[in-house]
Amino acid sequence: MNMKKLMILCAVILGFTITASAQDNKKAEFKFSEEKHDFGKIAQGKPVTTMFEYTNVGEEPLILTDVRPTCGCTIADYTKTPVKNGAKGTIKITYSAAAPGAFSKAIVVTSNSKTPTKTLYIVGEVVTQPTK
Repeated sequence: MNMKKLMILCAVILGFTITASAQDNKKAEFKFSEEKHDFGKIAQGKPVTTMFEYTNVGEEPLILTDVRPTCGCTIADYTKTPVKNGAKGTIKITYSAAAPGAFSKAIVVTSNSKTPTKTLYIVGEVVTQPTK
């Protein structure tokens, strides 16, 4: 292989690399206001709710394809329409505490973002109500 062909080959490879990284920079991307919410002490048997708010800091619209809590005691509702660049979306998490004690629950968020799987957490402590 002569030097001219080698230079052309290197230029082509470099061109593909730059194009691929430029496309990756345009992908949708999350920026959460918080990724872990601490409920503190909550009453047993009384559901509590929090909102995880995020902004799409990428260029392409951000689409959540699934928001899956890791246990049946947690319910998720989320923005189902595409979130444009600079716009905000929300993920509403409701936790029903059945058993007393400390808890830490994960919520797995799947999307078309640069980071396709993101994990959010809720933590706290369930306390029993004194009987009167």
